[in-house]
Amino acid sequence: MSDELRDVKIEFAEVMKGYVSAEATTFADGYADGEKAGHALALHVTVRIADLHAFLHTEGHAGTLEGHVDCPLLGGVCPVQSGTFRLMPNTADRDRKVMYYQVYCTTPSGEQFTFVGNKQVQHTAPLDLWHDTTTLFVNVYRGHVDPEKPAQAALWVTGIISLGLLDFMQVLRGLSAKDAHGATSFAGLIAFGRFFAGKLWDVYGPHLPPAPSQPQRTYAKFTLEGVQGAAISMHPFSTADGLTLNLTRFSRAASDDVVLIVHGLTSSSDMFIMPEHRNLVQTLLDEGFPDVWTLDYRGSCRFPYNLARSRYNFDDIALFDHPAAIAELRRHIGPHRRIHVIAHCVGALTMAMSLFGKTVQGVSSVILNSVALTPHVPVWSGLKLALGPWASDYLLGIEYYNPSWRRQPGWSVGKLIAMGADLLHQECDSPECHMLSFMWGTGRPALFNHENMLKVTHDRLGDLFGGVDVHYYRHVHKMVAAGNTAVKFEPGNPRYAALPDNYFDHAAEIRTPILFVQGQDNRVFADSNIRCHERLEKIVPGRHRLHLVPGYGHQDIFMGKDVAKDVFPHLFAFLREHAHG
Repeated sequence: MSDELRDVKIEFAEVMKGYVSAEATTFADGYADGEKAGHALALHVTVRIADLHAFLHTEGHAGTLEGHVDCPLLGGVCPVQSGTFRLMPNTADRDRKVMYYQVYCTTPSGEQFTFVGNKQVQHTAPLDLWHDTTTLFVNVYRGHVDPEKPAQAALWVTGIISLGLLDFMQVLRGLSAKDAHGATSFAGLIAFGRFFAGKLWDVYGPHLPPAPSQPQRTYAKFTLEGVQGAAISMHPFSTADGLTLNLTRFSRAASDDVVLIVHGLTSSSDMFIMPEHRNLVQTLLDEGFPDVWTLDYRGSCRFPYNLARSRYNFDDIALFDHPAAIAELRRHIGPHRRIHVIAHCVGALTMAMSLFGKTVQGVSSVILNSVALTPHVPVWSGLKLALGPWASDYLLGIEYYNPSWRRQPGWSVGKLIAMGADLLHQECDSPECHMLSFMWGTGRPALFNHENMLKVTHDRLGDLFGGVDVHYYRHVHKMVAAGNTAVKFEPGNPRYAALPDNYFDHAAEIRTPILFVQGQDNRVFADSNIRCHERLEKIVPGRHRLHLVPGYGHQDIFMGKDVAKDVFPHLFAFLREHAHG
């Protein structure tokens, strides 16, 4: 059969239609805004596979594309100059395949663009096979760019197009397999159909959960070896409500511009000093910012009190942690040096609360990743936020959630939950990855795109993330329920009298410029920072900025293997704009 397939040519044509927008930054918003504005896009392509034998036996399962893109927003009919099609090659996720479409085109006015579309074939809901195999998520980039590096390209339009039922029937009717003599190859049709069905079975067929691997520890826990050529010093300090936190200083020289970096909940400052890739602290030092500090606030996995039930909420962090950290920082650097803050996840949310709640002042610029004053989560995450804390406290008796439960000896409720997460998540063999998805988002995986992560990073997720008290989730839920707005958790509690009930109350008065950063594939806080930027634009137009990172999710913005090339240059450009001398 194998020799019989040599020189067999496969050909079929597809027409996919939908809507796109040049203003939106997520696929769903691009479709919705494009539909409202009437900005249709249609992809008319013929897929050609020149040698079925080679196609079946090479890893990429690639063919070529010919045809045109028809989109008034891009100037009309744009012929395809060259194009690549890949049919469900293996990805970094065990249970996900991608149908990949990439074409280089030129508009009627002569402007070049790169069209990249992906059908995400992953069994995440009942009866989702049809949707997955007919829905194309589209990004169009200016110029003929390297489509493997979307984060470095300039996004032009985004949206969703799809294959209708009648169009699908046309694909089937037009599917042909021809041998070297031009005759129909029934063996080729059977082989191609068997390949396609087998790939779908890999995703949608029943499977046992993967056995968790037992990775060897490559780096010591809480290691500092990821930063070279700097004096490193620890600076513990106390908060007004009686907790000891820590600042770590990485210094090469005195500087008028000091950078403070803040982690997310369940992680720590370790996420910014990882030895396995060019990390944020090292890159800042090398790029002309010689005085860098990291903060471990009360949400850090370095502190044991996160493995116990408490009633801390985000107001505590905004009122007690960040102001005390800035005060301690000022004690060392003096009152006149400029402070620039880079913050992630709950660190970004609470830093925004401190800034807009006026408990932190005198900051020259702020970069906030993933979420700020408008927390928005996927539907499944919303259900977990509503039910999870109550069930944990009163039904299961769980004080905290720990991504490392699965590897702990003996039996516990937590270990049973972790085993359940393993059943639901078959995209990899890391129980820590499965639990983090269960704890923090919607998706497989939720926190990052696997293809952005080094194996060594994926293997040590249990060292980089720790336990978290479930009470914090209640504050996220309250903000989501309050119209996706950062609000005080207990408005009548005198402990928090210094904070506003709604953190947008003083938005017009806050002059510190903010860069909101958002991964286009964020499955933890979805489009939260896009929403925040839109709301602040209505209050103080032009004061703040938004930067979207295609191909990235939530955590990989800082922990991905290529962030020094894909993400950091955009952050540093903003910092330099607000630094002087």
